[in-house]
Amino acid sequence: MHERRAVKVSKYLSRHLRHQPGRIGLTLDEGGWVAIDALIAAAAAHGFRLTRDELAHVVATNDKRRFAIDGTRIRASQGHSVDVDLGLPPATPPPYLYHGTVARNVESIRAEGLRPMNRHDVHLSADRETATRVGARRGRPVVLSVDASAMHRDGHVFHVSANGVWLTKAVPPRYLRFSPGH
Repeated sequence: MHERRAVKVSKYLSRHLRHQPGRIGLTLDEGGWVAIDALIAAAAAHGFRLTRDELAHVVATNDKRRFAIDGTRIRASQGHSVDVDLGLPPATPPPYLYHGTVARNVESIRAEGLRPMNRHDVHLSADRETATRVGARRGRPVVLSVDASAMHRDGHVFHVSANGVWLTKAVPPRYLRFSPGH
């Protein structure tokens, strides 16, 4: 599959498996799953043809493992703005997690901490490199350190998605460490 086509399919899947399934007539189950056949049919009915092979390729090769296939079903691994329960058990985080952002967001983050915005959870990375890549998608990256150990000790719940993204409802400012100059 050509790289541009893979990106197009991935963006289409993100839009309809994370945010707007109803836009093409899909209904996700409570865990965010939908039948692959239903997805292919709904996409075709709305002018976007894709094959089972293309879906399998995008799921297998997506560098962030954004999607998962389970038999005849597919879902987004995390990042939903629609109501789903991914069924992820609580997990003990490593001592520190990281969040990539850009400088224009730092002032509000200092005041309010990290909030999920239009998603269900705040997304955190296990390493600085991943957080840097996430922040770089919107400009020059700023990487924040999250004292996940202290948060966990204080009763905040963490989950880890199938693709290794750490999820929590919010990160209050007191658990954040800002890099020098931010």
